[in-house]
Amino acid sequence: MSNRFAQPSGPSQRQLRAGELIRHALAEMFQREEVHEKDLPKTPITFTEVKISPDLKAATVFCAFLGKDDVDTEIAQLNRAAGAIRAVLGRKVQLKFTPSLVFHKDGTFDEVARISALLKESRSAD
Repeated sequence: MSNRFAQPSGPSQRQLRAGELIRHALAEMFQREEVHEKDLPKTPITFTEVKISPDLKAATVFCAFLGKDDVDTEIAQLNRAAGAIRAVLGRKVQLKFTPSLVFHKDGTFDEVARISALLKESRSAD
Protein backbone atom coordinates (compact mmCIF):
# COMPACT_ATOMS: atom_id res chain seq x y z
CA MET A 1 0.00 0.00 0.00
CA SER A 2 1.48 3.36 -0.99
CA ASN A 3 1.71 6.26 1.37
CA ARG A 4 0.18 9.29 -0.31
CA PHE A 5 2.11 11.60 2.00
CA ALA A 6 5.53 10.16 1.14
CA GLN A 7 8.02 12.52 -0.47
CA PRO A 8 8.84 11.76 -4.11
CA SER A 9 12.33 10.40 -4.67
CA GLY A 10 13.29 12.95 -7.34
CA PRO A 11 12.56 16.56 -8.23
CA SER A 12 8.95 17.59 -8.82
CA GLN A 13 7.59 18.63 -12.20
CA ARG A 14 7.55 22.20 -10.90
CA GLN A 15 11.25 22.04 -10.02
CA LEU A 16 12.10 20.51 -13.41
CA ARG A 17 10.15 23.19 -15.31
CA ALA A 18 11.67 26.03 -13.29
CA GLY A 19 15.17 24.58 -13.76
CA GLU A 20 14.75 24.35 -17.52
CA LEU A 21 13.29 27.88 -17.66
CA ILE A 22 16.33 29.20 -15.80
CA ARG A 23 18.78 27.18 -17.92
CA HIS A 24 17.33 28.56 -21.16
CA ALA A 25 17.27 32.11 -19.79
CA LEU A 26 20.92 31.88 -18.68
CA ALA A 27 21.98 30.56 -22.09
CA GLU A 28 20.16 33.41 -23.82
CA MET A 29 21.59 36.01 -21.42
CA PHE A 30 25.17 34.91 -22.02
CA GLN A 31 24.68 34.50 -25.76
CA ARG A 32 23.37 38.07 -26.00
CA GLU A 33 25.91 39.36 -23.46
CA GLU A 34 23.16 40.87 -21.31
CA VAL A 35 25.13 40.62 -18.07
CA HIS A 36 27.49 43.56 -17.84
CA GLU A 37 29.99 42.41 -15.27
CA LYS A 38 33.72 42.88 -15.90
CA ASP A 39 34.68 39.70 -14.05
CA LEU A 40 32.75 37.25 -16.26
CA PRO A 41 34.64 34.50 -18.08
CA LYS A 42 35.35 35.11 -21.78
CA THR A 43 35.25 31.38 -22.58
CA PRO A 44 32.03 30.14 -24.24
CA ILE A 45 29.78 28.52 -21.61
CA THR A 46 27.26 25.72 -21.90
CA PHE A 47 24.72 25.48 -19.09
CA THR A 48 24.07 21.76 -18.91
CA GLU A 49 21.64 21.50 -16.00
CA VAL A 50 19.95 23.58 -13.32
CA LYS A 51 18.86 21.84 -10.13
CA ILE A 52 16.50 23.90 -8.06
CA SER A 53 15.45 23.49 -4.44
CA PRO A 54 11.87 22.43 -3.61
CA ASP A 55 11.00 25.98 -2.48
CA LEU A 56 12.47 27.38 -5.77
CA LYS A 57 14.69 29.82 -3.86
CA ALA A 58 18.10 28.26 -4.58
CA ALA A 59 19.49 26.92 -7.84
CA THR A 60 22.65 24.98 -8.59
CA VAL A 61 23.82 25.63 -12.15
CA PHE A 62 26.12 23.11 -13.82
CA CYS A 63 28.41 24.54 -16.52
CA ALA A 64 30.79 23.28 -19.14
CA PHE A 65 33.34 25.51 -20.83
CA LEU A 66 34.24 24.84 -24.43
CA GLY A 67 37.90 24.02 -24.96
CA LYS A 68 38.91 24.26 -21.29
CA ASP A 69 39.90 21.51 -18.89
CA ASP A 70 40.79 23.54 -15.80
CA VAL A 71 37.72 25.69 -15.18
CA ASP A 72 38.09 26.57 -11.49
CA THR A 73 38.86 30.21 -12.34
CA GLU A 74 35.79 30.53 -14.57
CA ILE A 75 33.51 28.93 -11.95
CA ALA A 76 34.87 31.34 -9.32
CA GLN A 77 34.22 34.29 -11.66
CA LEU A 78 30.62 33.15 -12.21
CA ASN A 79 30.05 32.75 -8.47
CA ARG A 80 31.45 36.24 -7.79
CA ALA A 81 29.09 37.67 -10.42
CA ALA A 82 26.10 35.58 -9.25
CA GLY A 83 24.30 38.63 -7.83
CA ALA A 84 24.48 40.54 -11.12
CA ILE A 85 23.47 37.44 -13.07
CA ARG A 86 20.52 36.91 -10.71
CA ALA A 87 19.38 40.52 -11.20
CA VAL A 88 19.25 40.13 -14.99
CA LEU A 89 17.66 36.68 -14.63
CA GLY A 90 14.90 38.18 -12.47
CA ARG A 91 13.85 40.43 -15.33
CA LYS A 92 13.76 37.51 -17.80
CA VAL A 93 11.88 34.76 -15.94
CA GLN A 94 8.40 34.87 -14.50
CA LEU A 95 8.87 33.26 -11.09
CA LYS A 96 7.59 34.40 -7.71
CA PHE A 97 11.18 34.45 -6.44
CA THR A 98 14.40 34.67 -8.41
CA PRO A 99 16.55 31.92 -6.93
CA SER A 100 20.04 32.46 -5.61
CA LEU A 101 22.57 30.92 -7.98
CA VAL A 102 25.57 28.71 -7.28
CA PHE A 103 27.70 27.62 -10.23
CA HIS A 104 29.52 24.28 -10.44
CA LYS A 105 31.59 22.49 -13.05
CA ASP A 106 29.68 19.77 -14.88
CA GLY A 107 31.78 16.63 -14.60
CA THR A 108 29.62 14.61 -17.01
CA PHE A 109 31.89 15.16 -20.02
CA ASP A 110 34.98 14.17 -18.01
CA GLU A 111 33.23 11.01 -16.85
CA VAL A 112 32.21 10.08 -20.41
CA ALA A 113 35.80 10.57 -21.59
CA ARG A 114 37.11 8.43 -18.73
CA ILE A 115 34.65 5.60 -19.49
CA SER A 116 35.44 5.79 -23.21
CA ALA A 117 39.16 5.50 -22.47
CA LEU A 118 38.55 2.48 -20.22
CA LEU A 119 36.43 0.79 -22.90
CA LYS A 120 39.04 1.49 -25.56
CA GLU A 121 41.75 0.13 -23.26
CA SER A 122 39.78 -3.07 -22.56
CA ARG A 123 39.17 -3.63 -26.30
CA SER A 124 42.85 -3.29 -27.10
CA ALA A 125 43.72 -5.80 -24.36
CA ASP A 126 41.55 -8.49 -26.03
